[in-house]
Amino acid sequence: MREIKNIIFDLGGVLVDWNPEYVYLEVFEGDRKKMQWFFDEICTMDWNENQDAGYPLQKATEERVKMFPQYEEWIRMYYGRWEEMLGNSIKGTVDILNHLLRNPNYRVVALTNWSAETFPVALERFEFLHRFEGIVVSGTENTRKPFAEIYQLTLDRFDFMAEESLFIDDNLRNIEAAANLGIHTIHFKNPEDLKLNLLAKAIRL
Repeated sequence: MREIKNIIFDLGGVLVDWNPEYVYLEVFEGDRKKMQWFFDEICTMDWNENQDAGYPLQKATEERVKMFPQYEEWIRMYYGRWEEMLGNSIKGTVDILNHLLRNPNYRVVALTNWSAETFPVALERFEFLHRFEGIVVSGTENTRKPFAEIYQLTLDRFDFMAEESLFIDDNLRNIEAAANLGIHTIHFKNPEDLKLNLLAKAIRL
């Protein structure tokens, strides 16, 4: 196995806590079943991911309101109250990131599915995002994980070799797509598990 020299972090769910439940659990007065129905049928994850790939938030919102006018108020909350869905950093992972950033043996970048319109909010809120060598934001590139082109774009942009690179993501679908390109992977579950997996791959922390 080639020595790992490059580490690619996902952001949401790995380093940053983002969850629409922070808004909609209050909106639906704690009714999780109703909230899940809304995410399954109205403001779905597929719909949100379309904006992660560069589709304009305002246009997406108006189209969804036209489809479901009876739920207009709830739909407009999705991006209208988006900042309230952005939680804190995931401290344990940020600690691991900081160790890796201090190690001259590794180049550390990020690859995130994130709307280009909302990503500046994260940049302002989380200082550690400015420490990466670079960040590939799906909304800026008009594509997203798990499509192969965004992984290849990341490798090419930083002149990484797939077999010398490690990708960390909490979404198994995204992990499998990276692995198909020959990139080493870790499926993120929590900071403690990540640390064990990094050590198992001979990553020096």
